[in-house]
Amino acid sequence: MPTQQKIVVSIFIVLIVALALYAVVPMLASLYLGPGTKTEGLNTEKAEAAATDVDGEWSVVQGVPPNLTAAGFTFDEVLPNERKSTSGSTQTVSGDLVIEEGTLTAGEVVVDLTNITTDRDVRDVNVRRKLLMTEEFPEATFQITEPADVSHLPGDGSAGVVELTGDLTIKGNTHEVTHAFDAVRDGERLIVSGDIPINRNDYGVESPEMIAASIADEGEVNVLLVFEKTAG
Repeated sequence: MPTQQKIVVSIFIVLIVALALYAVVPMLASLYLGPGTKTEGLNTEKAEAAATDVDGEWSVVQGVPPNLTAAGFTFDEVLPNERKSTSGSTQTVSGDLVIEEGTLTAGEVVVDLTNITTDRDVRDVNVRRKLLMTEEFPEATFQITEPADVSHLPGDGSAGVVELTGDLTIKGNTHEVTHAFDAVRDGERLIVSGDIPINRNDYGVESPEMIAASIADEGEVNVLLVFEKTAG
């Protein structure tokens, strides 16, 4: 084949590949990108005045709308010319708190990561298997490490702020975090919520190699926890 014809054929092949990528990349991105399923923050619109003392032993319960127990994450997914926030969430959460004389003295929350969901089945599989490696690390935990004053929380159904310090463990990596959480005493319930900033690299969460998108380093752990008293 003459050299000129070879050049023409090569250019033609390059154009075909470029057009194919132009068509395929958005399709692949659509499999991953999307708002996901986010653990929403505290809603006090229907909150009632506290019907029980704050002291006692409390356990995580499912809750009732609009405040349902859940935990998850929010990160940005990044394409060359696009950046979108996406979230994953699960309602499989357990935990307990102990409050004595207005001070939270002990507490632990356990999140089952094996059924965390976004809004894309393909992404769910990647999140569980590649990012969180749930077969090896099925749970994430947060354990209180310092006492916290909760005596100032209003009893009229309005929200207050509680600063909590504890060990956050994801994929076997533990780091101490301190965060100001929103909290409300709602009838027989104590509801706590917050968006904890994290760097995924601190917890060994590596962005999988994929054509469609990469994952930003900085993100959030989103929690909304509904507690009911079991003793005290």
